[in-house]
Amino acid sequence: MRRVVNLLLAALVILPTTGHAHDPSAWGGVFRSRDSGQTWLPVDAGLFIGGAMAVAVHPTDPNHLLYATDTRLLRSRNGGRDWIHEAPDRFVGPTLAVAFDADGHGAVAASSAGVFRFRDDVASWSPVDAPENASPARLIVADSSRPGHFVLGAPGGLFTSVDGGRRWYAVGGAAPRSQPTALHVAGDSALAVIGGNVWIRDGDNPWHRVDQGLPLDRIETVTSDAAAGIHRWWAFGGNRLYRSDDRGTSWRTVGTALDTADTSVREIAPLDGGRVIVLTTHRGLWRSNDGGEHWNQVEGALPVHLEASPLLRDPHDAQTLYAGFALTPYPEIWRRAEQGNNLMSQIDPVSLAGAGAMFGLLLMAGVWTARRLARAAGASSPSSPSRQIPR
Repeated sequence: MRRVVNLLLAALVILPTTGHAHDPSAWGGVFRSRDSGQTWLPVDAGLFIGGAMAVAVHPTDPNHLLYATDTRLLRSRNGGRDWIHEAPDRFVGPTLAVAFDADGHGAVAASSAGVFRFRDDVASWSPVDAPENASPARLIVADSSRPGHFVLGAPGGLFTSVDGGRRWYAVGGAAPRSQPTALHVAGDSALAVIGGNVWIRDGDNPWHRVDQGLPLDRIETVTSDAAAGIHRWWAFGGNRLYRSDDRGTSWRTVGTALDTADTSVREIAPLDGGRVIVLTTHRGLWRSNDGGEHWNQVEGALPVHLEASPLLRDPHDAQTLYAGFALTPYPEIWRRAEQGNNLMSQIDPVSLAGAGAMFGLLLMAGVWTARRLARAAGASSPSSPSRQIPR
């Protein structure tokens, strides 16, 4: 046994190894662009995030960020240079959605454990009273014109809160009771994609479906053009981009189809009045600088081989964007959250057995080394007082 241990230790010492610097493209995470999506840099360098689920920017402080990941919720107050783990006793496992309140004095976040709200006056996260089918919520957006108002998208459909996220109610009208894939608030209107179709709520009117000019059951995401006002809305589906200039009453195609067919588009960010369009997809991030006539995949510092999903326009700067990427496909992360699983569910018995064997081997090597050192120390120490040799 000693010979086996000696051979293994010798192999670990003498075998050549190669050291690699960290490649940011080898991980997921959130990236920021300050030039309308042309160039990007990681915001969470050094954190080694597996999946960026959502990011929120404080309405009055552009350096104050909340960042939902596949393992925890993070907060930064200096633009991403430093991060702290928010409420580690509350947010364990995937945090799927997060949003600041319109007044900046609170926030709402959702994980597989439920929906939580934060208020500055108590400086802590607390669980809220939400219907059972409102969790785990995949989408949360704040109404920027009305503090305390939120809309939430969950397996049970759409839910609203008018008291800062304390209580939630299922929306009325004909909106389906199923998981929305996109959710957006534009002024006094809210837009959602449910079952591949666009649903809209104008003011206090009930939700209703709009589909004139859109492919039925194929729309993936929807948003508004902040620079053009709330009357210009955008949608993507069937590998094509659509635009409405009359509050969703009618839609028309814009530009050309993506070069790569069957691309699943998660979110849209129109910039510069629609001249620049940025998309997050399951094939990375794509951009057009001519209104959708030509599309190019953005590379550089981005992990082009990973899926991208969250895409946020900074409310303080029209040229600043945040985009998130994940090592694990987003549908798989969402599925695990709905099943109440965390990352430990990915470890299989074979991996556990291998890890246990390696740990046992290292333990045996350590014990053997300690015994040899103890014996060597004992042999070198005098066992009795030395005697002088007479001349």
